[in-house]
Amino acid sequence: MIRGSCLCGGVRFEISEAAGSFELCHCRRCRKVTGAAFFPGLYVRNEDFRLVEGKDLIAIYEAPILRKPPAYRSAFCSRCGSPVPNPGPQSKWLVPAGLLDDDPGLRPDKHIFVELESPWFRITDDVPQYDQPGLISFRTKNGDDR
Repeated sequence: MIRGSCLCGGVRFEISEAAGSFELCHCRRCRKVTGAAFFPGLYVRNEDFRLVEGKDLIAIYEAPILRKPPAYRSAFCSRCGSPVPNPGPQSKWLVPAGLLDDDPGLRPDKHIFVELESPWFRITDDVPQYDQPGLISFRTKNGDDR
């Protein structure tokens, strides 16, 4: 069992199996939600996720649509402001990796929206990089295009 919680502990959840994708998203909206260079998130199947406590503390912000639906949706704890698990597409939950109290046994499998990477951060690992979901970027470890 993998446990997780927000900063104040008001929202708590359990994951029975982390078998989904582990993305590092560099889009502007994800950077603003986290206040960091990227949003580390795991996709977890609905049947593997259980909200233990704090449903009443979860607030949702739906940002306006920029190009096409769906809108950007951000879930957060209304008490401490931490991002919290957010129901995603196809009955999966997007779980912010920083909330995990236990090792999920997964490691990041992709960087996405790297064309929007913040100017003050450079990706230096060997994890595949995608400019847009499904379109691979051919950048080297030092950030140069191939």
